[in-house]
Amino acid sequence: MSKFFISSVAAIVATIALGFTVFFLFVQDSKGQPAVSSGASAPMEQTETKPEHPYLPPSMDDVPAGEEGELIKLGLKEHNETSTVLDGYVGNKLSCASCHADGGVGSSLDLVGISKTYPQYNPRAGKVVTIQDRINGCFKRSMNGKPLPLDSKEMKAMVAYYNYISTNVPDDTKERPWAKMPKADGDLTKLNVDAGRELYNKACITCHGEGGEGGATGLPLWGEKSYNIGAGMARVRTAGGFIKKYMPKAPMAGYEAGSFTDEEALNIAAYINSMTRPDFPDKIYDWPKGDAPDDAAYETLAGKKAAEKK
Repeated sequence: MSKFFISSVAAIVATIALGFTVFFLFVQDSKGQPAVSSGASAPMEQTETKPEHPYLPPSMDDVPAGEEGELIKLGLKEHNETSTVLDGYVGNKLSCASCHADGGVGSSLDLVGISKTYPQYNPRAGKVVTIQDRINGCFKRSMNGKPLPLDSKEMKAMVAYYNYISTNVPDDTKERPWAKMPKADGDLTKLNVDAGRELYNKACITCHGEGGEGGATGLPLWGEKSYNIGAGMARVRTAGGFIKKYMPKAPMAGYEAGSFTDEEALNIAAYINSMTRPDFPDKIYDWPKGDAPDDAAYETLAGKKAAEKK
């Protein structure tokens, strides 16, 4: 057998061996599964898919040019950065995005379609209110500030933005089921502030602070920099519903958004709302028809009159 023939056979065997080596090292991963080469499409990771929004708002990339577009963009900025952009009208460290995250189209308390549902009757006011009235209600209560002038550029910008994100919602819309946040259910006579404090210290304190003062990742929940007693969040069922659905934002001490029971959420809300916060002098005029909810945080004139008649 010639040396040439032997050399040829050896070369062929070496080539085959090298091919198998390359296959196992680069085509298969450590678990024996085919690896993805640079020219192949990576397999999609399985992630939890959220239901598609029934009326997906238009992209901010499609905002029209000109004055209308500038108002819309300003309105988004005012929504997300209210306490700094409109600091003359805000009396604490909260912004619209504190409750209505991601420009009101994202992860909490969706505002898509909100402008289509106004004017509407408001039980707390005891009358029909406009979208401007509702916005100013948040400025006076949730942000413990003062109302925007109705004809101001600031108000027009906020309305323009809410109109824009509501573009695809039918004009005759009265309800927004995609944005519903059920209030926490339970017996208010059995609220346990001590249990709420314990849960707060486990799952909330890291972001919101021992003194409720907030921090880099959490907002103030009581004290002078938080919402006043006239705000919706001062009601334990409302605050409890928000806590149950959206808190904590990140897993904490075995809890994650949606894991609190109604009882736990109500107790946390009761603890938070037992703490000192700014007053709202006009609160006595709320629910003028005497139909205050069972978790109203204060006595009203109508309620007092009704009680005196009994």
